[in-house]
Amino acid sequence: MPGDFPDPTVTKIGDTYWASATSAEWGSIFPLFKSTNLVTWELVGHVFPDSMPGWAEASFWAPEISHENGKTYICYTARQKNGPLCVAIASADDPAGPYTDHGPLIGQCNGSIDGFPVRDEHGELYMVWKEDGNAYGEPTPIWAQRLNEERTALLGEQVELFRNDARWEGNLVEGSAIVRHEGYFYMFYAGNGCCGSGCTYATGVARSRSLLGPWEKNEQNPILTKNKTWNCPGHGTVAEYNGRWFLLHHAYHASSHEFVGRQGILSEFTWNEQGWPEFEGISPQAAPLQNVGVLNVTDNFTGNKLAGTWQWPICKQPVASVSDGQLLLNACPENLGAMVAQRTYAATYKTTATLDFGTLPARTFAGLAAVGDPQNALALMAGDGMLQLWSVKAGQTQCLIKVSVEECESLGLRFEAWGGQRYRFSYCTNGVTWQAMPMNSFALNGTYLPPWDRGIRVGLLAQGPETATVAFNDFTIRNQR
Repeated sequence: MPGDFPDPTVTKIGDTYWASATSAEWGSIFPLFKSTNLVTWELVGHVFPDSMPGWAEASFWAPEISHENGKTYICYTARQKNGPLCVAIASADDPAGPYTDHGPLIGQCNGSIDGFPVRDEHGELYMVWKEDGNAYGEPTPIWAQRLNEERTALLGEQVELFRNDARWEGNLVEGSAIVRHEGYFYMFYAGNGCCGSGCTYATGVARSRSLLGPWEKNEQNPILTKNKTWNCPGHGTVAEYNGRWFLLHHAYHASSHEFVGRQGILSEFTWNEQGWPEFEGISPQAAPLQNVGVLNVTDNFTGNKLAGTWQWPICKQPVASVSDGQLLLNACPENLGAMVAQRTYAATYKTTATLDFGTLPARTFAGLAAVGDPQNALALMAGDGMLQLWSVKAGQTQCLIKVSVEECESLGLRFEAWGGQRYRFSYCTNGVTWQAMPMNSFALNGTYLPPWDRGIRVGLLAQGPETATVAFNDFTIRNQR
Protein backbone atom coordinates (compact mmCIF):
# COMPACT_ATOMS: atom_id res chain seq x y z
CA MET A 1 0.00 0.00 0.00
CA PRO A 2 2.32 2.77 -1.20
CA GLY A 3 1.66 6.23 0.15
CA ASP A 4 0.53 7.35 3.57
CA PHE A 5 -1.27 4.28 4.98
CA PRO A 6 -0.23 3.81 8.63
CA ASP A 7 -1.44 1.06 10.98
CA PRO A 8 -2.73 -1.27 8.25
CA THR A 9 -5.18 -4.04 9.12
CA VAL A 10 -6.20 -7.10 7.11
CA THR A 11 -8.65 -9.99 7.36
CA LYS A 12 -9.81 -12.72 4.98
CA ILE A 13 -13.49 -12.92 4.07
CA GLY A 14 -14.22 -15.87 1.83
CA ASP A 15 -11.56 -15.84 -0.89
CA THR A 16 -10.86 -12.13 -0.56
CA TYR A 17 -8.57 -10.18 1.75
CA TRP A 18 -9.91 -6.89 3.03
CA ALA A 19 -7.71 -4.15 4.44
CA SER A 20 -7.87 -0.65 5.87
CA ALA A 21 -5.50 1.86 7.48
CA THR A 22 -5.31 5.04 9.54
CA SER A 23 -6.70 8.14 7.82
CA ALA A 24 -5.94 10.55 10.72
CA GLU A 25 -7.21 14.06 9.88
CA TRP A 26 -8.06 13.37 6.23
CA GLY A 27 -11.40 12.31 4.79
CA SER A 28 -12.83 10.12 3.52
CA ILE A 29 -12.27 8.15 6.73
CA PHE A 30 -10.67 4.68 6.73
CA PRO A 31 -10.05 3.44 3.16
CA LEU A 32 -11.29 -0.04 2.25
CA PHE A 33 -9.14 -2.22 -0.02
CA LYS A 34 -9.59 -5.72 -1.34
CA SER A 35 -7.15 -8.25 -2.79
CA THR A 36 -6.92 -11.92 -3.66
CA ASN A 37 -3.15 -12.19 -3.17
CA LEU A 38 -2.17 -9.68 -0.42
CA VAL A 39 -0.07 -7.79 -2.98
CA THR A 40 -2.37 -6.17 -5.54
CA TRP A 41 -4.92 -4.00 -3.76
CA GLU A 42 -8.02 -2.25 -5.13
CA LEU A 43 -9.51 0.76 -3.36
CA VAL A 44 -13.21 -0.07 -2.98
CA GLY A 45 -14.49 2.75 -0.78
CA HIS A 46 -14.33 4.08 2.78
CA VAL A 47 -15.87 3.19 6.12
CA PHE A 48 -17.16 6.74 6.63
CA PRO A 49 -17.14 8.18 3.10
CA ASP A 50 -19.06 11.42 3.59
CA SER A 51 -18.95 12.47 7.23
CA MET A 52 -17.38 11.53 10.54
CA PRO A 53 -19.37 9.87 13.34
CA GLY A 54 -21.26 12.50 15.31
CA TRP A 55 -19.51 11.79 18.61
CA ALA A 56 -15.96 12.21 17.24
CA GLU A 57 -13.85 15.14 16.07
CA ALA A 58 -10.33 13.98 15.12
CA SER A 59 -7.57 11.34 15.23
CA PHE A 60 -9.12 8.55 13.18
CA TRP A 61 -6.45 5.95 13.82
CA ALA A 62 -5.74 2.24 13.80
CA PRO A 63 -8.79 0.50 12.32
CA GLU A 64 -9.00 -3.26 12.85
CA ILE A 65 -11.18 -5.15 10.41
CA SER A 66 -12.75 -8.49 11.33
CA HIS A 67 -15.59 -10.69 10.10
CA GLU A 68 -17.87 -13.08 11.98
CA ASN A 69 -21.31 -14.59 11.42
CA GLY A 70 -21.89 -12.68 8.21
CA LYS A 71 -21.00 -9.26 9.63
CA THR A 72 -17.90 -7.15 9.11
CA TYR A 73 -16.64 -5.03 11.99
CA ILE A 74 -14.30 -2.06 12.07
CA CYS A 75 -12.83 -1.38 15.50
CA TYR A 76 -11.16 2.03 15.44
CA THR A 77 -9.76 4.93 17.44
CA ALA A 78 -11.04 8.51 17.39
CA ARG A 79 -11.03 11.51 19.70
CA GLN A 80 -14.33 12.26 21.40
CA LYS A 81 -15.59 15.84 21.10
CA ASN A 82 -14.04 17.74 24.01
CA GLY A 83 -12.89 14.40 25.39
CA PRO A 84 -10.26 11.66 25.27
CA LEU A 85 -9.17 9.24 22.59
CA CYS A 86 -11.65 6.35 22.48
CA VAL A 87 -12.00 2.87 20.99
CA ALA A 88 -15.19 2.45 18.96
CA ILE A 89 -16.84 -0.03 16.60
CA ALA A 90 -18.78 0.16 13.33
CA SER A 91 -20.42 -2.75 11.50
CA ALA A 92 -21.75 -3.65 8.07
CA ASP A 93 -23.52 -6.55 6.36
CA ASP A 94 -21.12 -6.18 3.42
CA PRO A 95 -17.38 -5.50 3.90
CA ALA A 96 -17.67 -2.74 1.29
CA GLY A 97 -20.30 -1.02 3.45
CA PRO A 98 -22.34 0.93 4.24
CA TYR A 99 -21.19 0.91 7.87
CA THR A 100 -23.27 1.72 10.94
CA ASP A 101 -21.36 3.34 13.77
CA HIS A 102 -22.04 2.09 17.30
CA GLY A 103 -20.11 4.77 19.13
CA PRO A 104 -17.28 4.62 21.66
CA LEU A 105 -16.73 1.61 23.93
CA ILE A 106 -13.93 2.87 26.15
CA GLY A 107 -12.23 6.23 26.68
CA GLN A 108 -9.95 6.33 29.72
CA CYS A 109 -8.71 9.66 31.09
CA ASN A 110 -5.31 9.10 29.44
CA GLY A 111 -7.00 7.94 26.24
CA SER A 112 -7.72 4.49 24.85
CA ILE A 113 -6.43 3.45 21.42
CA ASP A 114 -5.59 0.48 19.18
CA GLY A 115 -8.56 -1.76 19.95
CA PHE A 116 -8.39 -5.41 18.83
CA PRO A 117 -11.40 -7.76 19.30
CA VAL A 118 -10.46 -11.42 19.92
CA ARG A 119 -12.03 -14.56 21.39
CA ASP A 120 -10.32 -16.28 24.30
CA GLU A 121 -9.59 -20.00 24.64
CA HIS A 122 -13.20 -20.56 25.82
CA GLY A 123 -14.76 -18.69 22.91
CA GLU A 124 -15.60 -15.58 24.95
CA LEU A 125 -15.29 -12.29 23.08
CA TYR A 126 -12.83 -9.68 24.44
CA MET A 127 -11.57 -6.26 23.51
CA VAL A 128 -7.81 -5.68 23.84
CA TRP A 129 -6.52 -2.09 23.78
CA LYS A 130 -3.75 0.25 24.87
CA GLU A 131 -4.09 2.94 27.51
CA ASP A 132 -2.35 5.97 26.01
CA GLY A 133 -0.29 6.83 29.08
CA ASN A 134 2.77 7.90 27.11
CA ALA A 135 0.91 11.10 26.18
CA TYR A 136 1.12 12.02 29.88
CA GLY A 137 4.54 10.61 30.75
CA GLU A 138 3.04 7.44 32.20
CA PRO A 139 3.30 3.70 31.31
CA THR A 140 1.10 2.18 28.61
CA PRO A 141 -0.74 -0.91 29.85
CA ILE A 142 -2.34 -3.30 27.38
CA TRP A 143 -5.80 -4.10 28.73
CA ALA A 144 -8.41 -6.78 27.98
CA GLN A 145 -12.10 -6.77 28.88
CA ARG A 146 -15.15 -8.84 27.94
CA LEU A 147 -17.18 -7.54 25.00
CA ASN A 148 -20.82 -8.39 24.40
CA GLU A 149 -21.73 -10.34 21.28
CA GLU A 150 -23.35 -7.28 19.70
CA ARG A 151 -19.99 -5.51 20.21
CA THR A 152 -21.74 -2.50 21.67
CA ALA A 153 -20.63 -2.64 25.33
CA LEU A 154 -17.82 -3.90 27.55
CA LEU A 155 -18.64 -6.30 30.40
CA GLY A 156 -17.03 -7.10 33.73
CA GLU A 157 -13.61 -5.88 34.84
CA GLN A 158 -10.60 -4.95 32.73
CA VAL A 159 -7.43 -7.01 33.10
CA GLU A 160 -3.90 -5.80 32.39
CA LEU A 161 -1.99 -8.15 30.07
CA PHE A 162 1.39 -6.37 30.16
CA ARG A 163 2.97 -2.92 29.76
CA ASN A 164 6.17 -1.30 28.49
CA ASP A 165 8.92 -2.64 30.75
CA ALA A 166 11.69 -3.58 28.31
CA ARG A 167 14.38 -1.09 27.33
CA TRP A 168 13.77 -1.31 23.58
CA GLU A 169 10.06 -0.50 24.07
CA GLY A 170 10.89 3.00 25.30
CA ASN A 171 7.87 4.94 26.53
CA LEU A 172 5.18 2.74 25.00
CA VAL A 173 3.81 -0.54 23.70
CA GLU A 174 0.84 -0.37 21.31
CA GLY A 175 -0.74 -1.70 18.14
CA SER A 176 -1.72 -5.15 19.44
CA ALA A 177 -2.50 -7.82 16.84
CA ILE A 178 -3.32 -11.29 18.18
CA VAL A 179 -3.26 -14.62 16.39
CA ARG A 180 -3.62 -18.16 17.80
CA HIS A 181 -1.10 -20.82 16.78
CA GLU A 182 -0.25 -24.24 18.23
CA GLY A 183 -2.02 -23.65 21.52
CA TYR A 184 -0.66 -20.14 22.14
CA PHE A 185 -2.01 -16.66 21.70
CA TYR A 186 0.68 -14.54 20.03
CA MET A 187 0.50 -10.78 20.29
CA PHE A 188 2.52 -8.79 17.77
CA TYR A 189 2.98 -5.26 19.11
CA ALA A 190 4.97 -2.10 18.47
CA GLY A 191 7.25 -0.25 20.84
CA ASN A 192 9.07 3.09 21.10
CA GLY A 193 8.58 6.21 18.92
CA CYS A 194 6.22 5.74 15.99
CA CYS A 195 6.63 8.78 13.87
CA GLY A 196 8.58 11.59 12.29
CA SER A 197 12.24 12.03 11.44
CA GLY A 198 13.41 10.73 14.82
CA CYS A 199 11.21 7.62 14.96
CA THR A 200 12.50 4.52 16.79
CA TYR A 201 9.60 2.11 16.18
CA ALA A 202 10.13 -1.65 16.10
CA THR A 203 8.01 -4.80 16.50
CA GLY A 204 7.97 -7.29 19.33
CA VAL A 205 5.94 -10.39 20.17
CA ALA A 206 4.58 -11.96 23.36
CA ARG A 207 2.67 -15.20 23.91
CA SER A 208 0.35 -16.85 26.41
CA ARG A 209 -1.65 -20.06 26.71
CA SER A 210 -4.55 -17.99 28.01
CA LEU A 211 -5.73 -14.68 26.62
CA LEU A 212 -5.68 -13.12 30.08
CA GLY A 213 -2.14 -14.29 30.75
CA PRO A 214 0.41 -14.66 32.02
CA TRP A 215 2.11 -13.23 28.93
CA GLU A 216 5.74 -13.99 28.09
CA LYS A 217 7.69 -11.56 25.93
CA ASN A 218 10.15 -13.04 23.43
CA GLU A 219 13.75 -12.71 24.63
CA GLN A 220 14.72 -11.93 21.02
CA ASN A 221 12.54 -8.80 20.87
CA PRO A 222 12.41 -6.68 18.85
CA ILE A 223 11.85 -9.26 16.11
CA LEU A 224 11.35 -6.69 13.31
CA THR A 225 13.57 -3.61 12.97
CA LYS A 226 14.78 -1.21 10.29
CA ASN A 227 17.05 -1.95 7.34
CA LYS A 228 18.54 0.14 4.52
CA THR A 229 15.21 0.42 2.72
CA TRP A 230 12.62 0.69 5.51
CA ASN A 231 12.67 2.57 8.82
CA CYS A 232 10.58 2.10 11.96
CA PRO A 233 8.47 -0.97 11.02
CA GLY A 234 5.50 -1.68 13.23
CA HIS A 235 1.76 -1.75 13.99
CA GLY A 236 0.29 -4.36 11.70
CA THR A 237 -2.01 -7.37 11.48
CA VAL A 238 -1.24 -11.02 10.74
CA ALA A 239 -2.48 -12.72 7.57
CA GLU A 240 -2.04 -16.28 6.31
CA TYR A 241 -1.76 -17.05 2.60
CA ASN A 242 -1.40 -20.63 1.27
CA GLY A 243 0.28 -21.78 4.47
CA ARG A 244 2.65 -18.79 4.61
CA TRP A 245 2.48 -16.20 7.39
CA PHE A 246 2.74 -12.45 6.93
CA LEU A 247 2.52 -9.25 8.92
CA LEU A 248 0.94 -6.34 7.05
CA HIS A 249 2.51 -3.37 8.83
CA HIS A 250 3.77 0.13 8.13
CA ALA A 251 7.25 1.60 7.74
CA TYR A 252 8.91 4.71 6.35
CA HIS A 253 10.76 4.31 3.07
CA ALA A 254 14.32 5.47 3.76
CA SER A 255 14.45 7.70 0.67
CA SER A 256 11.27 9.63 1.44
CA HIS A 257 10.64 9.09 5.15
CA GLU A 258 8.16 11.49 6.78
CA PHE A 259 7.54 13.46 3.56
CA VAL A 260 5.53 10.58 2.10
CA GLY A 261 4.47 9.04 5.40
CA ARG A 262 4.21 5.52 6.75
CA GLN A 263 3.54 3.05 3.95
CA GLY A 264 1.82 -0.35 4.15
CA ILE A 265 4.20 -3.24 3.48
CA LEU A 266 4.09 -7.01 3.80
CA SER A 267 6.78 -8.97 5.71
CA GLU A 268 6.84 -12.78 5.89
CA PHE A 269 7.69 -14.71 9.03
CA THR A 270 8.13 -18.37 9.95
CA TRP A 271 7.76 -20.27 13.23
CA ASN A 272 11.03 -21.47 14.81
CA GLU A 273 11.66 -24.62 16.85
CA GLN A 274 10.79 -22.80 20.07
CA GLY A 275 7.44 -21.79 18.59
CA TRP A 276 8.27 -18.10 18.16
CA PRO A 277 7.74 -16.12 14.94
CA GLU A 278 10.90 -15.01 13.13
CA PHE A 279 11.40 -12.50 10.31
CA GLU A 280 14.34 -13.21 8.03
CA GLY A 281 17.14 -10.82 8.88
CA ILE A 282 14.90 -9.26 11.55
CA SER A 283 13.88 -6.73 8.91
CA PRO A 284 11.15 -5.99 6.33
CA GLN A 285 11.53 -7.85 3.04
CA ALA A 286 9.70 -5.45 0.72
CA ALA A 287 12.02 -4.49 -2.13
CA PRO A 288 12.29 -0.85 -3.18
CA LEU A 289 10.05 -0.08 -6.13
CA GLN A 290 12.25 0.19 -9.21
CA ASN A 291 9.77 2.10 -11.37
CA VAL A 292 8.07 4.80 -9.29
CA GLY A 293 6.33 5.87 -12.50
CA VAL A 294 3.71 3.15 -11.94
CA LEU A 295 2.46 5.34 -9.07
CA ASN A 296 1.99 8.41 -11.27
CA VAL A 297 -1.37 10.14 -10.95
CA THR A 298 -3.46 11.54 -13.82
CA ASP A 299 -6.99 12.85 -13.42
CA ASN A 300 -8.80 14.45 -16.36
CA PHE A 301 -12.02 14.57 -14.32
CA THR A 302 -14.02 12.27 -16.54
CA GLY A 303 -17.15 10.52 -15.31
CA ASN A 304 -19.64 12.03 -12.92
CA LYS A 305 -17.95 11.93 -9.52
CA LEU A 306 -14.64 12.65 -7.87
CA ALA A 307 -12.20 9.72 -7.81
CA GLY A 308 -11.99 7.92 -4.46
CA THR A 309 -8.29 8.74 -4.08
CA TRP A 310 -9.06 12.43 -3.42
CA GLN A 311 -9.04 13.56 0.21
CA TRP A 312 -9.93 16.63 2.26
CA PRO A 313 -9.44 17.87 5.83
CA ILE A 314 -12.02 16.01 7.92
CA CYS A 315 -13.45 19.16 9.50
CA LYS A 316 -13.60 21.06 6.20
CA GLN A 317 -15.28 18.80 3.68
CA PRO A 318 -15.58 20.84 0.47
CA VAL A 319 -18.41 21.06 -1.99
CA ALA A 320 -16.82 19.41 -5.02
CA SER A 321 -18.18 17.76 -8.15
CA VAL A 322 -17.09 16.58 -11.59
CA SER A 323 -18.86 17.78 -14.73
CA ASP A 324 -17.93 17.94 -18.42
CA GLY A 325 -14.29 17.09 -17.81
CA GLN A 326 -13.79 19.60 -15.00
CA LEU A 327 -13.44 19.52 -11.25
CA LEU A 328 -15.79 22.15 -9.80
CA LEU A 329 -14.73 23.28 -6.34
CA ASN A 330 -16.82 25.73 -4.32
CA ALA A 331 -14.66 28.37 -2.66
CA CYS A 332 -14.32 28.99 1.06
CA PRO A 333 -13.14 32.31 2.55
CA GLU A 334 -11.15 30.85 5.45
CA ASN A 335 -7.38 30.33 5.47
CA LEU A 336 -6.36 28.23 2.43
CA GLY A 337 -9.98 27.90 1.39
CA ALA A 338 -11.67 24.72 0.19
CA MET A 339 -9.28 21.85 -0.54
CA VAL A 340 -9.13 18.47 -2.22
CA ALA A 341 -5.82 16.62 -2.13
CA GLN A 342 -3.97 13.51 -3.26
CA ARG A 343 -1.42 11.44 -1.37
CA THR A 344 2.16 11.60 -2.57
CA TYR A 345 4.08 8.39 -3.30
CA ALA A 346 7.65 9.61 -3.62
CA ALA A 347 9.56 12.52 -2.12
CA THR A 348 10.75 13.74 -5.53
CA TYR A 349 8.04 14.52 -8.06
CA LYS A 350 6.50 17.09 -10.39
CA THR A 351 2.82 17.99 -10.14
CA THR A 352 0.66 20.10 -12.44
CA ALA A 353 -2.89 21.37 -12.64
CA THR A 354 -4.71 23.39 -15.29
CA LEU A 355 -7.01 26.07 -14.00
CA ASP A 356 -9.93 27.45 -16.00
CA PHE A 357 -8.55 30.95 -15.51
CA GLY A 358 -10.96 32.67 -17.86
CA THR A 359 -13.97 31.82 -15.67
CA LEU A 360 -12.31 32.48 -12.31
CA PRO A 361 -14.63 34.82 -10.36
CA ALA A 362 -13.44 38.13 -8.97
CA ARG A 363 -11.99 38.17 -5.44
CA THR A 364 -11.40 34.43 -5.74
CA PHE A 365 -8.08 32.60 -5.68
CA ALA A 366 -7.42 29.08 -6.90
CA GLY A 367 -4.20 27.14 -6.75
CA LEU A 368 -1.92 24.17 -6.38
CA ALA A 369 -0.19 23.45 -3.08
CA ALA A 370 2.12 21.17 -1.13
CA VAL A 371 0.09 20.53 2.01
CA GLY A 372 1.14 19.09 5.35
CA ASP A 373 -2.18 20.09 6.89
CA PRO A 374 -4.43 23.16 6.57
CA GLN A 375 -2.06 25.06 8.87
CA ASN A 376 1.14 24.31 6.92
CA ALA A 377 1.46 24.61 3.15
CA LEU A 378 3.27 26.14 0.19
CA ALA A 379 0.76 27.30 -2.42
CA LEU A 380 0.75 28.91 -5.86
CA MET A 381 -2.50 30.89 -6.01
CA ALA A 382 -4.08 32.65 -9.01
CA GLY A 383 -6.75 35.35 -8.89
CA ASP A 384 -7.67 38.89 -9.88
CA GLY A 385 -5.12 38.84 -12.72
CA MET A 386 -2.30 37.94 -10.34
CA LEU A 387 -0.24 34.96 -9.22
CA GLN A 388 0.83 34.79 -5.58
CA LEU A 389 3.18 32.41 -3.81
CA TRP A 390 1.94 31.73 -0.28
CA SER A 391 3.89 30.27 2.61
CA VAL A 392 1.60 29.06 5.40
CA LYS A 393 3.28 28.17 8.70
CA ALA A 394 1.36 27.35 11.87
CA GLY A 395 -1.73 28.94 10.33
CA GLN A 396 -0.01 32.23 9.44
CA THR A 397 -0.04 33.08 5.73
CA GLN A 398 2.73 35.12 4.14
CA CYS A 399 2.68 36.20 0.50
CA LEU A 400 6.24 35.74 -0.74
CA ILE A 401 5.82 37.26 -4.20
CA LYS A 402 3.14 38.60 -6.59
CA VAL A 403 3.27 38.72 -10.38
CA SER A 404 0.78 39.94 -12.96
CA VAL A 405 -0.57 37.32 -15.38
CA GLU A 406 -1.69 38.04 -18.91
CA GLU A 407 -5.24 37.18 -19.82
CA CYS A 408 -5.66 33.54 -20.84
CA GLU A 409 -8.39 30.92 -20.82
CA SER A 410 -6.31 28.20 -19.16
CA LEU A 411 -3.50 28.70 -16.66
CA GLY A 412 -1.03 25.93 -15.94
CA LEU A 413 0.24 25.64 -12.37
CA ARG A 414 3.21 23.48 -11.45
CA PHE A 415 5.60 22.73 -8.64
CA GLU A 416 8.57 20.41 -8.39
CA ALA A 417 9.64 18.75 -5.15
CA TRP A 418 13.06 17.30 -4.39
CA GLY A 419 13.40 14.91 -1.47
CA GLY A 420 10.27 16.35 0.09
CA GLN A 421 12.31 19.30 1.30
CA ARG A 422 12.81 21.72 -1.63
CA TYR A 423 10.06 23.21 -3.80
CA ARG A 424 10.05 25.28 -6.98
CA PHE A 425 6.88 26.80 -8.49
CA SER A 426 6.13 27.85 -12.07
CA TYR A 427 3.20 28.70 -14.35
CA CYS A 428 2.20 28.53 -18.00
CA THR A 429 -0.15 30.83 -19.92
CA ASN A 430 0.18 29.41 -23.44
CA GLY A 431 0.13 25.66 -22.88
CA VAL A 432 3.80 25.36 -23.87
CA THR A 433 6.27 27.54 -21.96
CA TRP A 434 6.72 27.37 -18.20
CA GLN A 435 7.91 30.45 -16.32
CA ALA A 436 9.43 30.19 -12.85
CA MET A 437 7.96 32.38 -10.15
CA PRO A 438 10.38 35.26 -9.40
CA MET A 439 12.60 34.66 -6.35
CA ASN A 440 11.77 30.97 -6.78
CA SER A 441 14.63 30.27 -9.18
CA PHE A 442 16.10 28.78 -6.02
CA ALA A 443 14.08 26.20 -4.11
CA LEU A 444 11.88 27.00 -1.13
CA ASN A 445 12.42 25.03 2.06
CA GLY A 446 9.47 22.77 2.86
CA THR A 447 10.93 20.71 5.70
CA TYR A 448 8.32 22.19 8.07
CA LEU A 449 5.37 20.82 6.10
CA PRO A 450 4.64 17.27 7.32
CA PRO A 451 2.88 16.83 10.68
CA TRP A 452 4.38 14.34 13.13
CA ASP A 453 2.11 11.51 11.94
CA ARG A 454 1.28 12.25 8.28
CA GLY A 455 2.89 12.65 4.88
CA ILE A 456 2.57 15.55 2.46
CA ARG A 457 -0.40 15.85 0.10
CA VAL A 458 -0.77 17.77 -3.16
CA GLY A 459 -3.83 19.97 -2.92
CA LEU A 460 -6.13 21.92 -5.24
CA LEU A 461 -7.48 25.01 -3.51
CA ALA A 462 -10.34 27.49 -3.90
CA GLN A 463 -10.28 30.53 -1.61
CA GLY A 464 -12.91 33.27 -1.79
CA PRO A 465 -16.64 33.92 -1.36
CA GLU A 466 -18.77 30.82 -0.79
CA THR A 467 -20.82 31.79 -3.84
CA ALA A 468 -17.78 31.35 -6.11
CA THR A 469 -16.92 28.14 -7.97
CA VAL A 470 -13.47 27.28 -9.32
CA ALA A 471 -12.91 24.91 -12.27
CA PHE A 472 -9.82 22.74 -12.82
CA ASN A 473 -9.35 20.93 -16.14
CA ASP A 474 -6.73 18.32 -15.20
CA PHE A 475 -4.25 17.21 -12.56
CA THR A 476 -1.04 15.13 -12.63
CA ILE A 477 1.73 13.84 -10.36
CA ARG A 478 4.88 12.45 -12.00
CA ASN A 479 7.15 10.61 -9.57
CA GLN A 480 10.91 10.41 -9.83
CA ARG A 481 13.49 8.32 -8.04
